[in-house]
Amino acid sequence: MKVSALCSAVWFSLRGVCSTNGEGGPPTFVPVKPGEIAALLRLEVALDLRQRAAWAGMLLYVVSAVYVCYLAVKGGLGLATWNALFWIILLFAAFNALTRSFQREDAGRQLYLYTLVDPRSVILARAIYNAASMVVLSLLSLLVYSLLLGTEVLENADLLQFVLAVVLGGIGFAAVLTLISAIAARAGNGIGLMAILGFPLVLPLLLTVMRASKLALDGVAWSITSTYFGGLVLLDVITITLAWILFPYLWRD
Repeated sequence: MKVSALCSAVWFSLRGVCSTNGEGGPPTFVPVKPGEIAALLRLEVALDLRQRAAWAGMLLYVVSAVYVCYLAVKGGLGLATWNALFWIILLFAAFNALTRSFQREDAGRQLYLYTLVDPRSVILARAIYNAASMVVLSLLSLLVYSLLLGTEVLENADLLQFVLAVVLGGIGFAAVLTLISAIAARAGNGIGLMAILGFPLVLPLLLTVMRASKLALDGVAWSITSTYFGGLVLLDVITITLAWILFPYLWRD
């Protein structure tokens, strides 16, 4: 029963949201609006093209962090330490990259968007764009990390599973931190609340993805690791569903 209810919730989150009117009437179906989402995605791309220094700063942070680790552990790293250090660097890179998700807009632009588009389109477009950004940043981080700290631990690894874990982890970080960024922006203390609220919420995802990537590095069969990958997908979907449902209330306030 619980599984069927969860599947139904996921289905409606991907197709639209059922909401009730203020008088307790029957639920109404709120469809996804691809046109609005596509326009908002183009807006995000245009804003980032105007702020190229932000991307340069993120890449500089990743390269600097990896280089410091390289200088500190020239003697080599064990498999577990290599994996844990990679995810620690990527976690802080995600906080650094996604803090500005809702911080770079002034009140005038927010009011303008409020009058034009559905708030669910806003949060879904931000989540999609941040997820794509985090996938790119995660893969670039993995490339730099492997070049400087060595690829010995990857010799016996299932590379397909490991890259899949990196991609799902990046998407999960984007989903969680996009919602937290929206909450923090509405509270008026973005950076502080991002740190306070973000880490406890991202911790289950971090532990799951670290375990999945560790098993992938060990070369464990898919029949065993599929449970962890399924958990990652479920966490990502639940987070996006919660953002889809809760963001209109944040947007209205």
